Amino acid sequence: MEDRHTHELCGRSSETPPWGREPTGRGPWATLGSRGERGIQIFGNTQGLKASQVRALERLYRRRLPAGRLVTQEFARELTEISHEIGREVGVLVDRRGAVTHAMVGSPSAIEMPEWGRLRAGQGRLRGLRCVHTFLGDEPLTHDDLTDLAKLRLDAMVTLGVDATGLPTEAHVAHLRPAKLDGTVVERMPPRPPALLDLDFSDWIGALEDELARTTRTRAVGAGDRAVLVAVSAGRPRHETEEAVVELRELARSAGVEIADVVMQVRPQIDPRTVVGSGRLEDLVVCAFQHDADLVIFDHDLSPAQARNIAERLELRVIDRTQLILDIFAQRARSRDGKLQVELAQLKYRLPRLAQRDEGLSRLGGGIGGRGPGEQRLEVDRRRVRERIARLERELGSLRRDREGRRSRRKRRGVPVLSIVGYTNAGKSTLLRALTHADVHIEDRLFATLDPTSRRLRFPREREVIVTDTVGFIRDLPEDLKEAFRATLEELRDADLFLHVVDASAPDFERRIATVRRVLDEMQLSDTPELLVFNQSDRLEAGVAETIAARAGGVAVSALRGLGLRGLLEQVEATVWREAVSERTRERLTSLAGDEEAPVQAVGGA
Repeated sequence: MEDRHTHELCGRSSETPPWGREPTGRGPWATLGSRGERGIQIFGNTQGLKASQVRALERLYRRRLPAGRLVTQEFARELTEISHEIGREVGVLVDRRGAVTHAMVGSPSAIEMPEWGRLRAGQGRLRGLRCVHTFLGDEPLTHDDLTDLAKLRLDAMVTLGVDATGLPTEAHVAHLRPAKLDGTVVERMPPRPPALLDLDFSDWIGALEDELARTTRTRAVGAGDRAVLVAVSAGRPRHETEEAVVELRELARSAGVEIADVVMQVRPQIDPRTVVGSGRLEDLVVCAFQHDADLVIFDHDLSPAQARNIAERLELRVIDRTQLILDIFAQRARSRDGKLQVELAQLKYRLPRLAQRDEGLSRLGGGIGGRGPGEQRLEVDRRRVRERIARLERELGSLRRDREGRRSRRKRRGVPVLSIVGYTNAGKSTLLRALTHADVHIEDRLFATLDPTSRRLRFPREREVIVTDTVGFIRDLPEDLKEAFRATLEELRDADLFLHVVDASAPDFERRIATVRRVLDEMQLSDTPELLVFNQSDRLEAGVAETIAARAGGVAVSALRGLGLRGLLEQVEATVWREAVSERTRERLTSLAGDEEAPVQAVGGA
């Protein structure tokens, strides 16, 4: 399996159990107590241990390290002797007061961290726990150790070597630090015997947290979300995956998200649980900490189960491409129609995801006598969402009838309609402003404008058309968005001609043309005449855009610079007033313009 973006860390050992598995009381990786009378728990693989060995592990909870010491020689010796006797790795989590909060036992080559629910470290702060454990293999600080250090934001990871007699050899220490220029966030101290670890731990950890907090504050001033973008090829050709990454970058930029890093993975199909696989997911933890990211955006749409699994493993906000587009639409909607349509799409997207019960809700099971407040809260939320969806659909239905009335009055006046369609950010609004001098917002971003805009365009001999700008299209447009904006896109049904705007400078403009035509075909609008308008010709060498347009039967323009507009208008005039576009159009236009022939003399808003 080939990864475009790789980290120093390699995959997780197959012997290590899945991270965060809940204690079940069964199997070798269960959490066991000591006779159940003191409530002391030894986490991990206790199967096969003698009672005396379990008691030795329980006694670790009575130990307390001095607040100023990372680890002492005596404490290290107690751990290594137990580890040597049972032939397995042994470890503890120690808080900043020096008290042991968790004791763990693993296999001869790995150790499992305990499950601690939703406990989290604040931004710019560490968790207040350090892990100290023995190692019996050849690698003192493993991939698992460094991943857990970054994922859990531990104060430090300390591993102790064990000699043939059970005594400690050297202590290997790793800790987090602000990212260096090369991107590394883990620093390793030189190995030395535990007795020679003479740093003042209290002062050292305080200074380290201050440094991390300063870095976070520096980034936070005036900054929005920082995201890691993730794309999986899933059998697609490499160039298609790279194009998808470029588009995801543009979507993130349009949403105001700062891109911290991009991870592109080549694999034959997505993992059904985590999309990228469990090992790669652990690398994402390190990557997110390394770049101070608080958001992960997946190019693939995530199922509710996948979103939950990934969020629980990463302990970060996780969204997919559909959520990102919905967020952009929510930012851009200005009209009442647009706001209602966006809200409807968001609710339809979220409704199935409400079925995934949040950890904060009750864990009581369903059934008679077991219906807890969690299930009641869930049902209330789902019912409210359904009611809101029904209300929005009624309001949109009323607005749709109002639009149909306006379109009927427009039809009776017999004014031809030109609808500007095209891929998002192709320059549709720029073209509308260039043709009609309309005061519309233009910006070099995906979905910069969302609400449809109509303006009159007057031709010579008292002939005029209505030019309508609609929302842009994009590959794999989410179904909820298609359905929600179907009412707006119904404006296209009255078009006598589509001005299909294409970004001629885009390397994949042919794919974008196919995407727009596919959406129009799904709306049963493929019979409407189309004029390809290859925009942004000024970004190409002289004559290149004209050659592309001639080959496709279109016209090349630069809407921003006003180049090629006369040729475009002549094509429009020839198509609308001379050609038999459709029987409906011919009947409507004959009475309006007759067979007059004259070049376009002026362009203006009416």
